[in-house]
Amino acid sequence: MKAKAIVRLKFPSEKHLEIVFKALKPEVKKPATMRSRASLEKVDTFLVLKIEASDTVALRAAVNAYLRWISSIYSVCSTLDSLTLTKEK
Repeated sequence: MKAKAIVRLKFPSEKHLEIVFKALKPEVKKPATMRSRASLEKVDTFLVLKIEASDTVALRAAVNAYLRWISSIYSVCSTLDSLTLTKEK
């Protein structure tokens, strides 16, 4: 692997971190392409995403894909949280 990236994302709670971590696990275990591979790690309330790729094009594609997935998962969590808070009132 020639290109590498490390992305550290801070989450507001361990609950959100755990949800995102579990949702991404299948993607990390079985990548869609052999041009890149990723690993996930939890450090306090940070998600550490490490990506290695055969070239910069594959690295960019993998980073973009993971960040979009993380954003989507987090957005759903936030929406569900706000709906739950509204229901409780």
